[in-house]
Amino acid sequence: MTVFVDIGALDDIPRQGARLVKTAQGCVAVFRTADDRVFALDDRCPHKGGPLSEGIVHGDRVTCPLHNWVFDMNSGVAQGGDEGRVRTYAIKIQQGRILLDASLIRARNAA
Repeated sequence: MTVFVDIGALDDIPRQGARLVKTAQGCVAVFRTADDRVFALDDRCPHKGGPLSEGIVHGDRVTCPLHNWVFDMNSGVAQGGDEGRVRTYAIKIQQGRILLDASLIRARNAA
């Protein structure tokens, strides 16, 4: 069973915008679409490491701000002939709050 943690209100992210969430697993970009769908992806583009949280959201896609690679936020797969993918994470909206997969908060390695 996936456990979720509250990371903020949906209204904290503008439509077609993003916020960066720093976790023990690394930085996650949380996106809000124009129709209030929410997606969570690794913040780092596999091409040149561009910050996807600073990219342009259009529909259910995000375009990397460095070299215009486009990613499907449902799958994390690069579009338009580019090869690569970014990891996606479980996320949901509940009573106007954004809930992110809590496993991201845990440290990568046990002490």
